[in-house]
Amino acid sequence: MRKTLLAAVAAAATAFSVSSVAEENYTLRLAQTWGPNSPVLGETVQHMADMAETMSDGRLQIRIDPSNKHKAPFGIFDLVRNGQYDMGHTASYYYKGSIPNAMYFTTIPFGLIAPEMYAWFYHGEGMELMQKVYEPYGMLSFPGGNTGNQMGGWFRKEINSLEDLKGLKMRTPGFAGEVMSELGVAVTNLPPGELYTALERGTVDAVEWVGPALDFQMGFHQIAKYYYSGWQEPGAEVQFLINKKTWEELPKDLQEILRVSMRTAAYDMYIQSTHQSGVAWDRMKEDYPDVTHKVFPPEVIDALRSTTNRLLAEAAEKDPLAKEIIDSQRDYLKQVRQWTNISDKAYLNSVAED
Repeated sequence: MRKTLLAAVAAAATAFSVSSVAEENYTLRLAQTWGPNSPVLGETVQHMADMAETMSDGRLQIRIDPSNKHKAPFGIFDLVRNGQYDMGHTASYYYKGSIPNAMYFTTIPFGLIAPEMYAWFYHGEGMELMQKVYEPYGMLSFPGGNTGNQMGGWFRKEINSLEDLKGLKMRTPGFAGEVMSELGVAVTNLPPGELYTALERGTVDAVEWVGPALDFQMGFHQIAKYYYSGWQEPGAEVQFLINKKTWEELPKDLQEILRVSMRTAAYDMYIQSTHQSGVAWDRMKEDYPDVTHKVFPPEVIDALRSTTNRLLAEAAEKDPLAKEIIDSQRDYLKQVRQWTNISDKAYLNSVAED
């Protein structure tokens, strides 16, 4: 009888222990590059946090701190790496100074467009290579949303030749900034909250931010009327960063809930950006008829392309991991772009109206 009672007590204790572990709540702190109430980008983070809380029945909650709270919009990498925050939402190319190989996971000029980029991440070598880059820093990185093809920027003056780029002061980040620098542009990278003032005061002559979905509410069109199509960010992917220790402390089911929440929020950001860019561009044309859409002249595009290829070759020669990433994206592009050309591109070309 005593043995039976002891066994029952032990079984109950075990069940209680398992139940307690299963029901344990987790609160993660997330730092984002974006300011409070940031459209699209900030909404993506909140959407992810809401999904994680709902799917976990409240067991997983994520507290979001915007850039005005932590005061380090371009310091998310270090905040997460050092454990000051459990998670971050940012763009990997902001950290090319301390982790150069990270920038390829945002975008490469003349590279993969958004659907091709997601295909590379999830069906090519993208996720594996990204983890190879972040593993030494004790972090995990996940795709965090794509803006789609970004615009080339707002310019006060028209760009008709390479000569017009020399001495131009421009905000443009990542690898594109390096390319522009090679062509004589004075490149700077400013936080989003400082862009309008910098353009208004003439601190910069041109600003590249995202596209109509985010540019319209920034008001750049009130200062610079030439709006150029892009070359530099054909599919710009932001990221969720997670401290690896935080990740490993989560139960397996919460890891999966967080993974699904991030992936779903990333996809939704791409769709939302597409929708809102269409709405914003339509309104911009209606309310600000002086805004002129332009494309860079062939001379400029050729120089940007050749400079991009040269810098990529130099980076690949210096760093075996950089070469692995660059080659992987290039090989994947060579394969998948054939399909893009005979599907989306051919469709748009064949049905285009004058």
